[in-house]
Amino acid sequence: MAATGVVDRFYEAFARKDAVGMAACYHPHATFEDPAFGPLDREGACAMWAMLLSRSTDLAVNHQILSEAGSKVSARWEARYTFTRTGRPVLNRIEATFTLEDGLIRTHRDTFSFWAWARQAFGPSGLLLGWTPWFRGKVRLEALKGLEKFQRQVSAGSV
Repeated sequence: MAATGVVDRFYEAFARKDAVGMAACYHPHATFEDPAFGPLDREGACAMWAMLLSRSTDLAVNHQILSEAGSKVSARWEARYTFTRTGRPVLNRIEATFTLEDGLIRTHRDTFSFWAWARQAFGPSGLLLGWTPWFRGKVRLEALKGLEKFQRQVSAGSV
């Protein structure tokens, strides 16, 4: 199977809101990073996807593989959803890079314009402050607090 197969399976599971299917695409020592959450280990990344999917009521995801070179894959994907904290609609366009190992995703890095995302997700405050390191830090701190709370709830069996 081409290296892109696991990346396609990952996004297909994402589009189905299948967090278990997404997690199955990650290598046991996988890492993830994006502008909102920063760097996460495999456990954190899988919990993040599960949390985001559990909160989403109207998520639509599509993806396109851009290139494959050996164990490296790049993709572009879009997510349309309502940002639950503000109720605002978001269309986030993301560039993703992957390295694969043993047929699974070993590293996954998503990049996107944090300011463009913040303008949509937070409206006027995101427009005015979304470009600042302070605002990005505040959003990341809140995202990580939410992820930690979600992980505690999963461990306690209440999710």
